[in-house]
Amino acid sequence: MGIVNVTPDSFSDGGQFLDPDAAVEHGLQLAAEGAAVLDVGGASTRPGADPVPLPDELERAVPVVERLAAAGRRVSIDTTKAEVAAAALEAGASLVNDVSAFRFAPEIAGLVADAGADCCLVHMRGEPRTMQAEARYEDVVGEVKAFLEERLEFAREAGIAEERVWLDPGIGFGKTAEHNLELLRRLDELVAIGRPLVIGTSRKSFLGKLLGGRGPDERLPGTIATNVMAYERGASVFRVHDVRPVADALAIATATFGP
Repeated sequence: MGIVNVTPDSFSDGGQFLDPDAAVEHGLQLAAEGAAVLDVGGASTRPGADPVPLPDELERAVPVVERLAAAGRRVSIDTTKAEVAAAALEAGASLVNDVSAFRFAPEIAGLVADAGADCCLVHMRGEPRTMQAEARYEDVVGEVKAFLEERLEFAREAGIAEERVWLDPGIGFGKTAEHNLELLRRLDELVAIGRPLVIGTSRKSFLGKLLGGRGPDERLPGTIATNVMAYERGASVFRVHDVRPVADALAIATATFGP
């Protein structure tokens, strides 16, 4: 899953692809490098991010979704707003990636069901602006698993076929570095839920912390390592900025461990 951030303030590539032409070109390049899905987002979900007004998010994301879908690419919309999800689905998106797992806008579940689309439900405490203040768990894996199971049931009750649901433990979303590592160590417990598990460690701050304070552009080795480990533990979708090197690493992992 290649990341196409159409935002001015994303932690790693904010502002680089705010222009629609640049975003579409970037998305097509990621697809050429091996991305099966292009995840378009018009509102940053980095820790501390402020909410984005609805008109801004629509203007940023929907034209890019439409053009990438028209080019024959599979497109995901990364949003927590029902209006954005509806417009993106109309424009050709076939997957809604909701970091709130339908908590902020439960009506998105109905939109996904009616469209026959897929969805990705992400674990996050609070909201992006405040989530790091809520990184407190007795058993992070057990609590994340219980949350994902509950949201999966919510999706089913809303009419979404279970085979259309992906789950994401939300690495870095209201979690400390140690919480993230514990989730990676015990990923098989989340895989046991039985749905495709999405991993999003790409360039995240905990990797920089583990590597002595490196910035986002220096975190590719950590991104590759965590994705290969996640693959070995059963994850099946890898949301990344750097598609080609991660895809190459996963190809070697597949040859080594088997599909």
